[in-house]
Amino acid sequence: MTAPDEQPVIFERVGRIAVFTINRPAQRNAIDPDVSRLMNQFVAEFEDDPELWVGVVTGAGDLAFSAGADLKAIAAGRLAEITEVEPYGFAGLVKGQRGKPVVAAVNGAALAGGCEITLACDLVVASSAARFGLPEVSRGIIAGAGGLQRLPRLIPPRKALELILTGRPIDAAEALALGLVNEIAAPGSVLERGIELAEAVAANAPVAVRESRAVAWTAIASSEAAAWERSRLAWERVLASEDAKKGPRAFAERRAPEWTGRRALP
Repeated sequence: MTAPDEQPVIFERVGRIAVFTINRPAQRNAIDPDVSRLMNQFVAEFEDDPELWVGVVTGAGDLAFSAGADLKAIAAGRLAEITEVEPYGFAGLVKGQRGKPVVAAVNGAALAGGCEITLACDLVVASSAARFGLPEVSRGIIAGAGGLQRLPRLIPPRKALELILTGRPIDAAEALALGLVNEIAAPGSVLERGIELAEAVAANAPVAVRESRAVAWTAIASSEAAAWERSRLAWERVLASEDAKKGPRAFAERRAPEWTGRRALP
């Protein structure tokens, strides 16, 4: 039997936080079929567990967050086993309708598919030694796990085109200046800071967080009109929750609310 710390993905619960660690440091945490299968399984468990409110994804070691898809597996004809896994595709994060926020704790290089995992997350804490990039054009292919769609929405489009068309990597400082990451942490403290940021999110009402996230991503990915429509649905869901009643009451009584994330009883 494989020891837990030898699994290609380690899934841990830290209070309300789910921590996913891609655990292939000798392969620079490249995504092979086993990693993609396990990440899809664990992310689905996270989405279905009412006691887990925010996720954090990181890589083992201090060299790489992820080098992207495992080229040896691709050469062996196993690309579909990496990219087409249900329900969330490559690395369990880049496709589908996830509802809960995820923080990327980028401990090292996040290139190609590793960068695309980062782009699929909601918040990013990066090591000062981290690098980001989509070098696929220099290998005769394209970034196929959402990077071409997401990067121009998250940083200035001209800069996104430069990085996409040249394949040039950027360091953590440039990524911060472009708004690609939220903050930079010292090497060795990235996961700790990522969990702290996740806990700050988890301190809020979970239904309100998920619905706010959905509206914001609709605005980023679509149009203001679509975001207004999604906001209408968000209000319906939020007002149907216990927390929508608990929050104002706790504020009026000058105490901290105790969130449940549950639907209010009729």
